[in-house]
Order: sequence, then C-alpha cells, then structure tokens
Amino acid sequence: MSETRTSVARSFEALGGTAPQNYERYFVPVIGRPLAEALVDLADIQPGERVLDVACGTGIVARVAAPRIGPEGTVAGADINPGMVTVARSLPADVPIQWHEASADSLPFPDDTFNLVLCQLGLQFFPDRAAALREMHRVLLPSGRASVLVPGPAPEIFVVLEDALEANFTADAAAFVQVVFSLHEPEALRELMAEAGFRRIEVDTCAKTLRLPAPEEFLWQYVYSTPLLAAAAGLDESARTELTHHVLPSWQPFTQDGRLVLELGYTVASGAK
Repeated sequence: MSETRTSVARSFEALGGTAPQNYERYFVPVIGRPLAEALVDLADIQPGERVLDVACGTGIVARVAAPRIGPEGTVAGADINPGMVTVARSLPADVPIQWHEASADSLPFPDDTFNLVLCQLGLQFFPDRAAALREMHRVLLPSGRASVLVPGPAPEIFVVLEDALEANFTADAAAFVQVVFSLHEPEALRELMAEAGFRRIEVDTCAKTLRLPAPEEFLWQYVYSTPLLAAAAGLDESARTELTHHVLPSWQPFTQDGRLVLELGYTVASGAK
C-alpha cells in the first residue's frame, strides 16, 4: 500500500461515529457555530422570548440563542432526522430546550406560539420550501418574526469538491453539494417569504472567513458529517484515494499555515408576521 493510500485509509477510517455525531463534532465548531452566532446576532433576541429553531440539526442555533433568552423564555428545536435530535438532546444548554422530531412543513405546535423562528442551513433542503415557511409563519405570535440563513454562492472549495464527487463517487453525491448552495439569491428568498405571508421583509447578504482543519482532515470530516457518508462507505479504498488526489491539489491555494480557509457567503432573510 502506498503512503498516500495508507494516509487516506487512516483519515477515513479513524473518524467513525454516525453522521449526526460527526456533524456536531466536526462541522458545528468550524461552520455551524460561527453562522449560528451571526444569525442570532441579526435576530436581536430579547430576554423572555419564545424561540423555535427549525431544522435544528444537533441544535447549535438553539444553544446559542438560549443564554440570550434567559430563564423566563423558552427554546425549542425541531428536526426531521431522529439521529440529529438524539444528539441535540444529549448536549448541555444554558436553559432547558424542548427537542422535537418533526418535519419543517408540519410543525407540532399550535398557532401563535413563538416570538421568533430561526432556521439555519435548512431551507434549501426542504422538498416544499413554501410550505415550510408558511408553517414558520403560522406558529408565530401576531407580533412575531422569522429569520432564515442559507449559504451561497458556492465557494470555490466546494465547486472543486462537487466536481471531484461527480468524477469519483456518483452524480447523486455531487448533487448534494449543489443543493447546499442552491438557494441564496436575495430576490428568490424575498419572494418565498412574501408568498408565505411575511411582511417588512429584509434580506442581508453577508460573508465570513472561516478557518477549517487541514485539507485532508476537512475533506473526510465533511464527508463523514453529511449524507455523503453513505456514498463514501460504499466505495473501496482506491476510489477514496482518487477523490483525495482530485481535491487536495486544487485546495492548496486556499490554505494558510496548513489550514483550509473558507470564504463563505450567506444570505439572511427576515420578516414579520
């Protein structure tokens, strides 16, 4: 076995865990938390408010919001993935958080329940985006508001990854990366929010510089933290080595002091009920 193949095998096999566990372990610290903090800052949460995190994943937005709400407020999170909800329930938070396994287009809450609904990195994946936004609107109090964060356009790092996945994995694997960055145009978001009934809509385009792990580490951490894990697990070591050979040389211009640097654009759409 060559040194490169040995390295790839170790990088892939050393991670272990389920995709939700790895999402919390690897994705949240370097991407999920910085974006959650940005979203919560923009939402201007007030003490005592009732807040819902839709498509909460392992709950980073809810956990970032919790200390700003204080003991008089309430926080809830909802996600369709039972593995994500299980991880969310296992993690400590500053105030108790209610976790629900539920689809974004069928939220298990009465009308007029929350002051604020937040949704990070989820709307682009919903089969029916309009229905999900209508549900967010429905569960808000008459004075309530919602803020949705979606990433894009696709950074060059992920354009490279998409190409490599199509060449070395499957078209479906590459399509996952496409979907991640498929909804970020301000006018498209404004129109979706308006159709769902939101008023006073504001759309902000933003960017963050994120320092990721070393390229090979991040490659397999990202694969292991996402639905790409199933595709990667079904391939042999040779195919995984080819993916590494495809990606890493093209990622070198985006490294600094041995770490990958991601310039990530994102859009936040906010509206009042």
